[in-house]
Amino acid sequence: MLGMLIFGPKVLEMLGGRGDVLTHAIAYTQVFFGGAVLPWLLNTMAGVLRGTGNMKLPSLLILNSAVWQIMLGGTLGLGLGPVPQFGMRGVAAGSLIAYSMNICVMGWYLFSGRARVVPKLRGLRIQWAMFFDILKVGAIACFSPLQSVLTISIFTHMLAKFGTAILAGYGIGARLEFLLTSIAFSFGIASVPMVGMAIGAGRIARARRIAWIAGASAFVAVGAPACLVATFPDIWVNIFTDSATVRATSHQYLSTVAPFYAFIGLASTMYFSSQGAAKVIGPVLAQTARLIYIATIGWWLSTHEATAQSFFWLAASSMVVLGLLSSSSVVLTRWGPRESKPAVRPALSAAAD
Repeated sequence: MLGMLIFGPKVLEMLGGRGDVLTHAIAYTQVFFGGAVLPWLLNTMAGVLRGTGNMKLPSLLILNSAVWQIMLGGTLGLGLGPVPQFGMRGVAAGSLIAYSMNICVMGWYLFSGRARVVPKLRGLRIQWAMFFDILKVGAIACFSPLQSVLTISIFTHMLAKFGTAILAGYGIGARLEFLLTSIAFSFGIASVPMVGMAIGAGRIARARRIAWIAGASAFVAVGAPACLVATFPDIWVNIFTDSATVRATSHQYLSTVAPFYAFIGLASTMYFSSQGAAKVIGPVLAQTARLIYIATIGWWLSTHEATAQSFFWLAASSMVVLGLLSSSSVVLTRWGPRESKPAVRPALSAAAD
């Protein structure tokens, strides 16, 4: 938050922002990053509820948050009836208001005793052993989204030299990637408590089976619609633009990169499953490898007057690298001791005797 509020204009300018585009981007960051703790809080509370086995409520509230973001952001950004037009500041404010509304609902549910756990602020004492146990996973895991955003920022900066039409075409393709990644998240988030419970019960083989089923499901669930859009890009592109130049760029990007979105889905589920096993270093290092891959080869392409198509192939191949390395980390990382026989069997044998 502080970094973007202080250095945001300079960062956006380094990413290629110019003129009105830069002005609108700065306006958005000034409002959104002033309250960026809100989406963090919403997702943290959702994580607590998922840990209790309640997948429905947090999913509904996050969906509700997305719907209200569209309505409030559109109303405040574009203006409607007596509501004046606030531009990008209004869009950012609409998002923060939507987050706040659903935080209130989720907080009421948690503190009212309706969940399986009831947070109590009075008499709260930090148990350092538990605190570090959480950080052992969380502190390392937070590097994954940071590296992902940094990778996208570097790639955007590299494409900026080709002009706004290329950036817009890439942005339309990236929107599809973000949408389909949300589908992968649904499989990944579901695998976290399932893998964790299996690990806790000493059923390592079952935990791995859950991870691979989730990974395969996400691979297909993301890859199928991505390949459809790659074949018929106008299904997606026509939603965003009528510009012939931007449409041509979008077609070029999607036909090249979209078939490889499935590997992003696979990597996402491997990352979440590794969280459930408390072994996240492998998927995080896979993100590091992708970041280095993009930066190194992108720098080489930039110094050799490569075309935008070359950068699109770089993006596609980096997704394959990420997916394969994330999967390899799950194969090579030991999740726990050898799977022992279920403890229930002796009891059943005694009952039979």
